[in-house]
Amino acid sequence: MAASSTVTLCTRLDFCYCVNSDYRDAIDANVARVRGLIAGHKAQGKAIGYLSVPLSPAGGGSFAVNAEIAAATASSVTARLGAQSAWILNPGAEGGDRMNGAGGADFMYMWTQILEGRNGAGEDFDFFYFAGPSDFASFFKLTGQGDLERLEAWFDARAAQDPSFMTAVDNGSITRAGFRNYYGLRASVAFSYGSHDDWNIARAINARRRGAADFGIANQLAIFFDGHPVTPGSYEEPTAAGDAGRCVK
Repeated sequence: MAASSTVTLCTRLDFCYCVNSDYRDAIDANVARVRGLIAGHKAQGKAIGYLSVPLSPAGGGSFAVNAEIAAATASSVTARLGAQSAWILNPGAEGGDRMNGAGGADFMYMWTQILEGRNGAGEDFDFFYFAGPSDFASFFKLTGQGDLERLEAWFDARAAQDPSFMTAVDNGSITRAGFRNYYGLRASVAFSYGSHDDWNIARAINARRRGAADFGIANQLAIFFDGHPVTPGSYEEPTAAGDAGRCVK
Protein backbone atom coordinates (compact mmCIF):
# COMPACT_ATOMS: atom_id res chain seq x y z
CA MET A 1 0.00 0.00 0.00
CA ALA A 2 1.53 3.30 -1.02
CA ALA A 3 1.43 6.09 1.53
CA SER A 4 -0.76 8.96 0.35
CA SER A 5 -0.31 11.31 3.29
CA THR A 6 0.33 11.46 6.99
CA VAL A 7 -1.73 13.25 9.58
CA THR A 8 -1.35 13.93 13.28
CA LEU A 9 -4.06 12.11 15.23
CA CYS A 10 -4.46 12.40 18.99
CA THR A 11 -6.27 10.20 21.47
CA ARG A 12 -8.46 10.95 24.48
CA LEU A 13 -5.44 11.13 26.79
CA ASP A 14 -3.63 13.38 24.29
CA PHE A 15 -1.19 10.86 22.91
CA CYS A 16 -0.47 12.04 19.37
CA TYR A 17 0.93 10.01 16.47
CA CYS A 18 1.88 10.72 12.87
CA VAL A 19 -0.47 8.29 11.15
CA ASN A 20 -0.61 7.19 7.53
CA SER A 21 -4.11 8.23 6.47
CA ASP A 22 -4.42 5.12 4.29
CA TYR A 23 -4.84 3.06 7.46
CA ARG A 24 -7.48 5.13 9.24
CA ASP A 25 -10.40 2.90 8.25
CA ALA A 26 -8.46 -0.26 9.11
CA ILE A 27 -7.53 1.20 12.50
CA ASP A 28 -11.13 2.16 13.28
CA ALA A 29 -12.35 -1.30 12.27
CA ASN A 30 -9.79 -3.10 14.41
CA VAL A 31 -10.44 -0.89 17.42
CA ALA A 32 -14.11 -1.89 17.23
CA ARG A 33 -13.26 -5.56 16.68
CA VAL A 34 -10.82 -5.80 19.59
CA ARG A 35 -13.19 -3.94 21.92
CA GLY A 36 -15.81 -6.55 21.06
CA LEU A 37 -13.31 -9.33 21.76
CA ILE A 38 -12.49 -7.82 25.14
CA ALA A 39 -16.19 -7.38 25.96
CA GLY A 40 -16.78 -11.06 25.31
CA HIS A 41 -14.09 -12.07 27.81
CA LYS A 42 -15.26 -9.49 30.36
CA ALA A 43 -18.77 -10.90 30.11
CA GLN A 44 -17.28 -14.19 31.31
CA GLY A 45 -15.98 -12.41 34.42
CA LYS A 46 -12.31 -12.54 33.42
CA ALA A 47 -9.58 -10.12 34.44
CA ILE A 48 -8.34 -8.43 31.25
CA GLY A 49 -4.67 -7.74 30.62
CA TYR A 50 -2.50 -6.28 27.89
CA LEU A 51 0.84 -7.75 26.86
CA SER A 52 3.49 -5.19 26.01
CA VAL A 53 6.22 -7.00 24.08
CA PRO A 54 8.74 -6.03 21.37
CA LEU A 55 7.55 -7.13 17.94
CA SER A 56 9.67 -5.02 15.62
CA PRO A 57 13.05 -6.47 14.52
CA ALA A 58 14.70 -3.18 15.52
CA GLY A 59 17.95 -3.77 17.40
CA GLY A 60 18.82 -7.09 15.80
CA GLY A 61 15.80 -9.28 16.41
CA SER A 62 13.35 -11.07 14.14
CA PHE A 63 9.67 -10.14 13.78
CA ALA A 64 8.71 -13.79 13.29
CA VAL A 65 10.63 -14.88 16.38
CA ASN A 66 9.23 -11.98 18.41
CA ALA A 67 5.70 -12.98 17.41
CA GLU A 68 6.40 -16.51 18.64
CA ILE A 69 7.78 -15.15 21.91
CA ALA A 70 4.71 -12.92 22.31
CA ALA A 71 2.43 -15.94 21.88
CA ALA A 72 4.47 -18.01 24.33
CA THR A 73 4.49 -15.21 26.90
CA ALA A 74 0.75 -14.66 26.57
CA SER A 75 0.21 -18.39 27.12
CA SER A 76 2.52 -18.37 30.13
CA VAL A 77 0.77 -15.42 31.77
CA THR A 78 -2.63 -16.96 31.10
CA ALA A 79 -1.52 -20.27 32.60
CA ARG A 80 -0.13 -18.49 35.65
CA LEU A 81 -3.39 -16.64 36.31
CA GLY A 82 -5.78 -19.30 35.04
CA ALA A 83 -7.50 -19.36 31.67
CA GLN A 84 -10.95 -19.36 33.23
CA SER A 85 -10.19 -16.22 35.21
CA ALA A 86 -7.94 -14.12 32.99
CA TRP A 87 -7.38 -13.17 29.36
CA ILE A 88 -4.47 -11.15 27.99
CA LEU A 89 -4.54 -9.16 24.77
CA ASN A 90 -1.54 -10.09 22.64
CA PRO A 91 -0.89 -7.31 20.08
CA GLY A 92 1.11 -9.77 18.01
CA ALA A 93 -2.03 -11.79 17.40
CA GLU A 94 -4.68 -9.06 17.20
CA GLY A 95 -3.09 -6.42 14.97
CA GLY A 96 -5.73 -6.76 12.27
CA ASP A 97 -5.62 -8.29 8.80
CA ARG A 98 -5.74 -4.92 7.06
CA MET A 99 -2.70 -3.43 8.82
CA ASN A 100 -0.04 -5.10 6.66
CA GLY A 101 2.62 -2.53 5.87
CA ALA A 102 1.58 -0.16 8.65
CA GLY A 103 4.24 1.55 10.75
CA GLY A 104 4.75 1.79 14.48
CA ALA A 105 2.85 5.06 14.83
CA ASP A 106 -0.15 3.59 12.99
CA PHE A 107 -0.25 0.61 15.33
CA MET A 108 0.27 2.70 18.45
CA TYR A 109 -2.56 5.07 17.54
CA MET A 110 -4.75 1.97 17.35
CA TRP A 111 -3.53 0.34 20.56
CA THR A 112 -3.67 3.59 22.51
CA GLN A 113 -7.36 4.00 21.74
CA ILE A 114 -8.03 0.42 22.80
CA LEU A 115 -6.03 0.77 26.02
CA GLU A 116 -7.56 4.11 27.00
CA GLY A 117 -11.11 2.89 26.57
CA ARG A 118 -14.06 5.09 25.67
CA ASN A 119 -13.71 7.15 28.85
CA GLY A 120 -9.94 7.43 29.00
CA ALA A 121 -9.62 5.45 32.25
CA GLY A 122 -8.57 2.14 30.73
CA GLU A 123 -11.87 0.79 31.99
CA ASP A 124 -11.67 -2.34 29.81
CA PHE A 125 -8.43 -3.50 31.45
CA ASP A 126 -7.23 -4.75 34.82
CA PHE A 127 -3.49 -5.16 34.28
CA PHE A 128 -0.51 -4.58 32.00
CA TYR A 129 2.23 -7.18 31.58
CA PHE A 130 5.55 -5.85 30.27
CA ALA A 131 7.78 -8.61 28.88
CA GLY A 132 11.29 -8.71 30.25
CA PRO A 133 14.53 -10.68 29.96
CA SER A 134 13.18 -13.70 31.84
CA ASP A 135 10.34 -14.10 29.36
CA PHE A 136 12.77 -14.17 26.45
CA ALA A 137 15.17 -16.46 28.31
CA SER A 138 12.33 -18.89 28.96
CA PHE A 139 11.49 -19.04 25.26
CA PHE A 140 15.08 -19.80 24.28
CA LYS A 141 15.58 -22.12 27.28
CA LEU A 142 18.57 -20.14 28.50
CA THR A 143 20.08 -21.43 31.73
CA GLY A 144 22.42 -18.67 32.84
CA GLN A 145 25.41 -20.64 31.59
CA GLY A 146 26.84 -19.83 28.16
CA ASP A 147 23.65 -18.05 27.10
CA LEU A 148 25.16 -16.22 24.13
CA GLU A 149 26.57 -19.48 22.83
CA ARG A 150 23.15 -21.11 23.20
CA LEU A 151 21.62 -18.29 21.17
CA GLU A 152 24.20 -18.76 18.43
CA ALA A 153 23.31 -22.45 18.30
CA TRP A 154 19.59 -21.60 18.23
CA PHE A 155 20.21 -19.17 15.37
CA ASP A 156 22.11 -21.80 13.38
CA ALA A 157 19.38 -24.40 13.90
CA ARG A 158 16.64 -21.98 12.87
CA ALA A 159 18.52 -20.93 9.75
CA ALA A 160 18.95 -24.58 8.78
CA GLN A 161 15.27 -25.42 9.27
CA ASP A 162 13.40 -22.25 8.28
CA PRO A 163 13.78 -21.06 4.66
CA SER A 164 12.25 -17.64 5.34
CA PHE A 165 14.65 -17.10 8.25
CA MET A 166 17.57 -18.14 6.03
CA THR A 167 16.41 -15.70 3.37
CA ALA A 168 16.52 -12.90 5.94
CA VAL A 169 20.04 -13.98 6.87
CA ASP A 170 21.12 -14.05 3.24
CA ASN A 171 19.83 -10.54 2.53
CA GLY A 172 21.36 -9.14 5.71
CA SER A 173 18.10 -8.42 7.53
CA ILE A 174 19.28 -10.65 10.39
CA THR A 175 22.85 -11.33 11.42
CA ARG A 176 24.14 -13.99 13.77
CA ALA A 177 25.95 -11.51 16.01
CA GLY A 178 23.07 -9.03 15.99
CA PHE A 179 20.57 -11.76 16.85
CA ARG A 180 22.78 -13.12 19.64
CA ASN A 181 23.42 -9.71 21.17
CA TYR A 182 19.80 -8.58 20.95
CA TYR A 183 18.24 -11.64 22.53
CA GLY A 184 21.09 -12.20 24.96
CA LEU A 185 21.63 -8.63 26.13
CA ARG A 186 18.70 -6.38 25.20
CA ALA A 187 15.55 -8.43 24.68
CA SER A 188 13.05 -6.53 26.79
CA VAL A 189 10.44 -3.77 26.61
CA ALA A 190 13.23 -1.42 27.73
CA PHE A 191 14.48 -1.39 24.12
CA SER A 192 11.11 -1.20 22.35
CA TYR A 193 9.63 1.99 20.87
CA GLY A 194 6.06 0.78 21.20
CA SER A 195 6.54 -0.52 24.73
CA HIS A 196 7.87 2.85 25.83
CA ASP A 197 4.57 4.33 24.67
CA ASP A 198 2.68 1.49 26.38
CA TRP A 199 4.37 2.39 29.67
CA ASN A 200 3.43 6.04 29.36
CA ILE A 201 -0.14 5.08 28.47
CA ALA A 202 -0.40 2.88 31.57
CA ARG A 203 1.04 5.71 33.66
CA ALA A 204 -1.44 8.23 32.23
CA ILE A 205 -4.38 5.90 32.84
CA ASN A 206 -3.32 5.34 36.43
CA ALA A 207 -2.81 9.06 36.99
CA ARG A 208 -6.39 9.60 35.86
CA ARG A 209 -7.61 6.76 38.06
CA ARG A 210 -5.82 8.08 41.13
CA GLY A 211 -7.65 11.38 40.74
CA ALA A 212 -11.06 9.86 40.07
CA ALA A 213 -13.54 9.28 42.89
CA ASP A 214 -14.81 6.06 41.34
CA PHE A 215 -11.27 4.59 41.05
CA GLY A 216 -8.57 6.00 43.34
CA ILE A 217 -5.20 4.52 44.25
CA ALA A 218 -6.74 1.18 45.23
CA ASN A 219 -8.13 0.66 41.74
CA GLN A 220 -5.13 1.49 39.59
CA LEU A 221 -4.27 -0.89 36.76
CA ALA A 222 -1.85 -3.51 38.07
CA ILE A 223 1.50 -3.43 36.26
CA PHE A 224 3.94 -6.32 35.94
CA PHE A 225 7.43 -6.28 34.48
CA ASP A 226 9.34 -9.49 33.78
CA GLY A 227 6.85 -11.48 35.83
CA HIS A 228 6.93 -9.28 38.93
CA PRO A 229 4.74 -6.40 40.17
CA VAL A 230 6.49 -3.04 39.79
CA THR A 231 7.27 -0.89 42.82
CA PRO A 232 4.73 1.75 43.93
CA GLY A 233 6.84 4.68 42.72
CA SER A 234 7.18 3.13 39.27
CA TYR A 235 3.46 3.61 38.70
CA GLU A 236 4.10 7.35 38.54
CA GLU A 237 7.36 7.44 36.55
CA PRO A 238 7.30 8.28 32.81
CA THR A 239 9.74 6.98 30.23
CA ALA A 240 11.01 8.36 26.91
CA ALA A 241 8.41 8.42 24.13
CA GLY A 242 8.68 5.77 21.44
CA ASP A 243 6.43 6.25 18.40
CA ALA A 244 4.38 9.03 19.97
CA GLY A 245 4.85 12.42 18.33
CA ARG A 246 3.17 14.82 15.93
CA CYS A 247 3.95 14.93 12.21
CA VAL A 248 6.75 17.33 11.35
CA LYS A 249 5.84 19.31 8.26
